[in-house]
Amino acid sequence: MAGTQTRRAPYKDTLQPALHRRFSSTASLLLAVSYLQSILLSSWDSYFWSWFPLGPAGFRTLLLFACGLTILVLRIAFYHVGIKTTSSGLHSLASALLSPRTYETAFWYGTSSLLYCAIYLGTTDEDSNLHWINYFSGDRARLNERPVFLACYMITFALIQTVEHYRHDTDRLDLGALERKPAVEQKNTGIISGSLQAVLEELPMALAECFKLALMSIPATLILYFFFLRSFAWSWTLTFLRPFYNLPRTNMLPSSWPSDIYLLARCVLAGVGVGFLWAAGNRAFSIFMVKKPLKNDNPLTSDSKDPNGSLLNGLKSKKLSIKSFAMWELALTAQNYGPRRQSIFNDIDRQGGPMWSQIYTICMETLKSIESNVDAYGQPAAHAAPEAAQIEEKQRSSAPLREDTIFASQSRQATLRTGVEKALDKLARNPGSTPASELSPIARKTWQSAKDRVLSKEQQEAVSPDHLMDQARQVAIRLISIGWIGDIIRQSFRTQFAAAVLGGSFAEPTLHANAATALCQLAVHSLAEDLYGNVHRDVPSIIRTLASIIKKVEGLKAQFPLHWTDVRGLKECPEVDEVVEALKTGLEQVISKFEPYSTDLRLTPTDLRIAKEAIGKPVEQPTKRRDRTPEPKKSIETRTNGDRAERKPARADFKRVEFKRVEFKEPEMEQVR
Repeated sequence: MAGTQTRRAPYKDTLQPALHRRFSSTASLLLAVSYLQSILLSSWDSYFWSWFPLGPAGFRTLLLFACGLTILVLRIAFYHVGIKTTSSGLHSLASALLSPRTYETAFWYGTSSLLYCAIYLGTTDEDSNLHWINYFSGDRARLNERPVFLACYMITFALIQTVEHYRHDTDRLDLGALERKPAVEQKNTGIISGSLQAVLEELPMALAECFKLALMSIPATLILYFFFLRSFAWSWTLTFLRPFYNLPRTNMLPSSWPSDIYLLARCVLAGVGVGFLWAAGNRAFSIFMVKKPLKNDNPLTSDSKDPNGSLLNGLKSKKLSIKSFAMWELALTAQNYGPRRQSIFNDIDRQGGPMWSQIYTICMETLKSIESNVDAYGQPAAHAAPEAAQIEEKQRSSAPLREDTIFASQSRQATLRTGVEKALDKLARNPGSTPASELSPIARKTWQSAKDRVLSKEQQEAVSPDHLMDQARQVAIRLISIGWIGDIIRQSFRTQFAAAVLGGSFAEPTLHANAATALCQLAVHSLAEDLYGNVHRDVPSIIRTLASIIKKVEGLKAQFPLHWTDVRGLKECPEVDEVVEALKTGLEQVISKFEPYSTDLRLTPTDLRIAKEAIGKPVEQPTKRRDRTPEPKKSIETRTNGDRAERKPARADFKRVEFKRVEFKEPEMEQVR
């Protein structure tokens, strides 16, 4: 039990060393990729020095590593958890263009690209014709335009990579991504860990994407260079090189074009090289950083002086990333680590209440935020506070000054005002009226006959308003189906539904899923480990809350509208489905363990029925009973023939049976709360 005098270490003091170790793993992988590229860029004039690390290959490796390290530093500065829940890509584009971090990202991608360009040009031979200065007749130096074009290509490639960076939200850390992979892929294969294996499996796909982006950058570079950048790049390159070479004073452009198939192929190879460095660093960072919050197969806070206090500090953090990692650690603790669970149950003297009570409050607030978001969806926004009453101005004692034209006649003004009033009145009374609808029947008939003479029926149908609207809608759908255009315009069901259920500008589904898992697992294990009996009092509230949330989320999903720009028309939201699945799994475990004690917990049959319906478990219906009437007993004739002759009654053992109708009523079910 932790005393109140013990200082609670902030959870970030425990989390940061773990993140530093994962960053070191990412940097090590990036260094290995840089070394492989350094060997590929070697001239191979000497077999030994082409690969030996303590030579040109090692120095080139450090320079290539610097190209990728700039992007890793950028990822550390701007990483976040949760998906963006903006309404559309156009809104995201507007916010990105107004954000300074976008231009900082473009700057570092451009710097890394130019550094790689310099390294690449330094490894080329004389036959490639990619040196900055050429010598033709005599000793007069001439600027070579081919490396200028290559440098412009690398800058264009960096800009396209910046767009892809924000288009795919590369800065996001997808918590739990490794757990969603099949169990076969997560197994450690000897020396290679599961996370490293996941990175290596994604590298071939990353290389293919780099080839795609490199090819896409070729037409973009040709357009930008020959129409906008050629004169600017040529003059500035001459300005930088004149102090070192005897170059002409004129900035006249050369008459020949620098682009040929050989140069374009060189551009693609350079783009693939730097793009693969970026992709390897980004993929490794995104996978290594989302490993489980464990250290030596124990929770991160196990080495802290006050493990429960540090964990509680992380759960109360206002930063979403820290709170998500702390909730993840709590869920793992509740599932797999018995001693830590018992320490939570036995920690009852903590400041602010028992450890279980504080965990219960935090997790329930996290889960009830989903219920609040669902209830608030579609409701009108809260009215703003009424403004302070304004002081009424005193009325003028004389008429205000006229502001109309002095020399305009009054009749003309009256006519203009009257016409405007009539037009507005007509528009208000008949908002759908058109000039053709104002025609007289004879004129309308004449207009129709003229249309029939000039246009055929097919042509009239082609120019009809309904047909034109359908054509415009089809054109819009085709535009939305294009990749980049669709990402800007489309308002997908996935993003909108996640925003409605999870709320916030960044919605992290694992936060809510782990909160449900932690609550339910602690409740299940409390039957054997809770010595003080603090948990069972909150079990009914857990069951009712989880059942209510599941019902409301599924009900909202059934009636949630699809936007017309969502051309797929699929009601799929993996983030919300993950949360609902965690809620159902935890609720089912709690019901299976505590249903035998429902009477002691004051759980009514209605509560259990609603909970079972929420998890999709069939509810046993009571068998209906029919009104039954006992069959009359057969009277046993005990009279003899002599008795019949003397007309005597039956003997004493004959009993008269009276039948009464018995009604059986169905037991009334309790009223649903």
